[in-house]
Amino acid sequence: MSYPISVLGFGDNVVDKYEHLHIMYPGGNAVNFAVFAKKLGVDRSAYMGIFGSDAEAEHVITSLQEEGVELTHCQQVIGTNGAARVTVDETGDRIFLGSNEGGIRGDMRCVIDRFAAEYIRGFDLVHSGNYCFTERELPKIKELGVPISFDFSDDSTDEYFEQIAPVVTYAFMSCGDAPEDEIRAKLAWVHDLGPEIVCASRGSKGSIAYDGTTYYEQGIKPVADDELKDAMAAGDSLLTAFLVTYLASKKAGESGPDVIRTCLDFAAGFAADTCKVDGSWGHGKEY
Repeated sequence: MSYPISVLGFGDNVVDKYEHLHIMYPGGNAVNFAVFAKKLGVDRSAYMGIFGSDAEAEHVITSLQEEGVELTHCQQVIGTNGAARVTVDETGDRIFLGSNEGGIRGDMRCVIDRFAAEYIRGFDLVHSGNYCFTERELPKIKELGVPISFDFSDDSTDEYFEQIAPVVTYAFMSCGDAPEDEIRAKLAWVHDLGPEIVCASRGSKGSIAYDGTTYYEQGIKPVADDELKDAMAAGDSLLTAFLVTYLASKKAGESGPDVIRTCLDFAAGFAADTCKVDGSWGHGKEY
């Protein structure tokens, strides 16, 4: 399958260091989005962000190049790359043990100047997230007329939503075990802030999306115990698969509730397949 769209992941790149295995995997919300989009078959998938100069940075860069992700507007500076320490429990769920707060990327900001702006105009969507340090640049992207998708965190405050959601076209969040009525109320509140579609993931309970008129419930696609490897980036793969198929449908002139339902169902299946891979999308390396 191929999709005639171009997408850009903007923001975080890290290595996830699995301490129980002493293996590091490339990751980061924006990086995972770019890789999953490429795997799904988009015409063009790119990542824009800041890399450090250590072995961790080189592993992420090399892995992205091997996946065919465009990196022409990245920066590499002297310093430590973003890294997180991770382990996995018996159910495959990831447990974060700590991080270096983005490394050098946490001390710098990726600035959209006139040249980067012209580059961004060539994409159908820019995706970023809560830990990308891109907040002040998002209004510039909106002014360019390029849709933005954004992955909020479970620790995003109401003030943060009020700051970011008005410039976002597609909003995603994790609501865990929150009661369904609370999730629906939050989806409606965030939608009223500006996004066209808002989606909340609920772990093993699946996800709920809202378009301002209808709530769409989507269950998970079960993964057999002998196939389950790692739930890392399952949420990233879910949102990427939804966005890619939904954007392609819109470009083809298709819209409406049935399209949203079909895209959510496909996304749930793609997320399930991601859980069958060690790390976010492979490329493990000993450290």
